[in-house]
This record gives sequence, C-alpha cells and structure tokens, in this order.
Amino acid sequence: MAAAATDHPSAPHTPVLLRPLLAAVAPVEGVWLDGTFGAGGYTRGLLEAGADRVIGVDRDPLAFEMAAEWAGDYGDRIVMQQGVFSRMDQYAQDLDGVVLDLGVSSMQLDLAERGFSFMRDGPLDMRMSQDGPSAADLVNEAEEELLANILFQYGEERASRRIAKAIGRARAEAPITTTLELASLIEGVLPRSKPGQSHAATRSFQALRIAVNDEYGELFQGLMAAERALKPGGQLAVVTFHSVEDRMVKRFLTARSGGGGNANRYAPEMQRDAPQFTVKSRKAIGPDAEELADNPRSRSAKLRVATRTDAPSGGVDAKSIGMPMVKGL
Repeated sequence: MAAAATDHPSAPHTPVLLRPLLAAVAPVEGVWLDGTFGAGGYTRGLLEAGADRVIGVDRDPLAFEMAAEWAGDYGDRIVMQQGVFSRMDQYAQDLDGVVLDLGVSSMQLDLAERGFSFMRDGPLDMRMSQDGPSAADLVNEAEEELLANILFQYGEERASRRIAKAIGRARAEAPITTTLELASLIEGVLPRSKPGQSHAATRSFQALRIAVNDEYGELFQGLMAAERALKPGGQLAVVTFHSVEDRMVKRFLTARSGGGGNANRYAPEMQRDAPQFTVKSRKAIGPDAEELADNPRSRSAKLRVATRTDAPSGGVDAKSIGMPMVKGL
C-alpha cells in the first residue's frame, strides 16, 4: 500500500528506507510529523499507510511550492509548516509519530542555483532556508583557522589546513563566489582522486553545508524536541546518511532509553531517571538488496526507531551524544 505513495508522477525521487520504516512503525495511525518534508515522499508514504494527518515541516519554501501540484489530493490530511524541525514541539504536541530524513534533498542538489553541488556551476550558497549567511560569506569572511576547523570537524577532511590556506590566498586576490571555482581550488590542493574514490571536494562541501545550516545543532535540538512532542507510545524514526549523524542518534537513544552505564565502573551506581524511549532494535536498519538495486543512494542509509514512554521529558548534553563542535561558530 505504501508503494503507491512513491508512484505519483510528480515525485522526483524515491524516499530511502521507506518500506522498512513503515514496517518498523506499523500500524501507522493518528497524527505524524514529517520534520524533513522535502519532496513529500515520507509524508505520502505515511498517509497511504494509514496516518490520519501528517504535519510536513521544511525550512525550504521551495518544498511547499513543489508540493502544491499534488498536496490537494489529500485535502486537510496534510498540514504544511515552514520552519525547522528543532521547533517541532512548538508546531504540535501529543504526536503519534515523528519521521526525520537527514539526507540532503535531491531537489536541492539538482538545482545549480542553490549552490549545494560541486558538479554543477552555481552561486556558492548552500542555504536550505534561502536566508541568512551563505557558504560564500563563510568562505570569504571566516578566519583561516575557523575554516580549517569547520572542514576537519564537520567534513573529517584531513587536509583541512592546506585547503583553508589555499582559500585564504585565493580570496585575497578576488572573492570566491561559485561552486566550481571552490571545487577547482580544492582539487588543485589535493592529490588526484583515484578511480572509485569520491570527488576531492566532497568532504569540504559537506562541511560547509553543515556549518551554513547548523545541521548538527538542528539534529541535537530536534531529537529533544521530538521527545517533548511525542505522546506515550508515539514513535520516532530517524534516517541518517553518515556516521556522525548516526552516532548522535544512537547515543541519544541509548542515553534516553536508560543505557550508557557509569563513566567510572568503580563509582557508585548513579540514580537514573525513568527512560524516555524504548529502542526497537540495537542495530540500525539498512537497505535490502532490492532497494540497493533500485536506489544506489540508499547504500549508506541507516534507520533507527524508538518508542516514547510515559516518563517526563528531560535533557541531555550535546557533547555526550557525540555532537561535533567548532569553536567560534
């Protein structure tokens, strides 16, 4: 039944891990919040699977412009909310479920003018919300040390200092304003990529996108907001695409489900609050062979699902769940 949600002629891509997600949270019913609406694939999947209503949240106004073609088919079963999912508890309470897909939307990557892709020439932008400081502002105005730290912490780029110095030299001559200009500069600094390796600019572009959109801070705040917004028995499903995000989600759910243990095994056992979640499976769910064949983009995707208990919501320290931090940002 859920497959029908991905067959709409206006759907630009198939949502990753939709089938296992719907199976993990079945039966789907009540009110759900799709915190990363994008092209609407998860929203349609939830509605087709039985949700009474889905609140679609996205910081990108383009997402709702594109959805206008098909959203009317569902009437008032879809509520569109422009904003960030870190504020979801301000948009709704007593939710039956929350879905977060942390991958970059294909509609953003495919539009050169959005500046996300190093494969298409466009303005060096990368802003999901289309407002605030852009990647060009960061590249041209940040101190070299800050740039190097961003590339290292957010992109795990080992040549971060070399790239930051090259950016400093180039921008002293003229501002860096386009995606291909920056990608070419990075390629000139790093050894030529071998066949099968990712593009030399991959890690740097990822790091800048994360910094521009505060993606790690958004995820940390979003997980806590989901805890506050879900009703007892409500379900949280999060799809990640790289190890840092998956680690944050895993550690958050471990901490909030009563796991983690004492930091010092010789110290007295700490009194713990009642767990706020129960985790469906300790191991993340990945794509099956059929999905890998149909959608190679899914190969790095991981799904984690947990159910909200009736314990009061609380808080957790960002550092304790492995959130990378860059001093000065």
